[in-house]
Amino acid sequence: MRIDVVTLFPDFMRQCAAVGVVGRAQQRELLQVETWNPRDYATDNYRTVDGRTCGGGPGMVMLIQPLRDALKAMREAAPEPVHVIYLSPQGARLTQGRVEALAKLPRIALLCGRYEGVDERLLAHEVDEELSIGDYVLSGGELGAAVVIDAVGRLQDGALNDAQSAEQDSFSNGLLDCPHYAKPVSDAYGEVPAVLLSGDHAAIRRWRLKQALGRTWLRRPELLAQRALDAESRALLEEFRREHFAAGGH
Repeated sequence: MRIDVVTLFPDFMRQCAAVGVVGRAQQRELLQVETWNPRDYATDNYRTVDGRTCGGGPGMVMLIQPLRDALKAMREAAPEPVHVIYLSPQGARLTQGRVEALAKLPRIALLCGRYEGVDERLLAHEVDEELSIGDYVLSGGELGAAVVIDAVGRLQDGALNDAQSAEQDSFSNGLLDCPHYAKPVSDAYGEVPAVLLSGDHAAIRRWRLKQALGRTWLRRPELLAQRALDAESRALLEEFRREHFAAGGH
């Protein structure tokens, strides 16, 4: 998969994409991340990429021409069709389901705004989708783009040393992840649950599902409302609730 990033801070984006799972995916040639700086396509001596907003008011807006030319060069750099995404707090909320869909595309481009954003006319003609990583405002789209690159990159086949890690992630099945433990079994902070040491794979699977259901009910109950539970899941959730209230939980 190829990801192109249009950004005023290409070094930052390259550094973000060079570490961890995403860096390993690039080393294994599973993922290619390229950057495009709109300043390289500005036509004046000052390499201007922004201008005052029409109608007055504070802040600057990124100009059409440098972005349009950067996007044109980006599109022509590789033969695959490219899906262009603008990182914006006004976009649809990024979800694991959307990440999984994007990970199946051969190529995406991430447009990072700055200042007050990007001229609306460019967005209307050049952008296929707007995405937001949360209901808050950042100084620019680079951190959002880094999130998308990490979330999408780790889903490329072979990026993770253990492919089952992605299958067990939070949200992969509509639930939050269950708790995880490592050795030592006994510590001043507590004990590893005995079921995880039992070797009974059926019991371990049941415990993990119950904990995932319970955590989702406690922390993100709206996710349960969106998920049809089978008979086993309903029984496990009810069992978790009884244990939770019996232990004095609210």
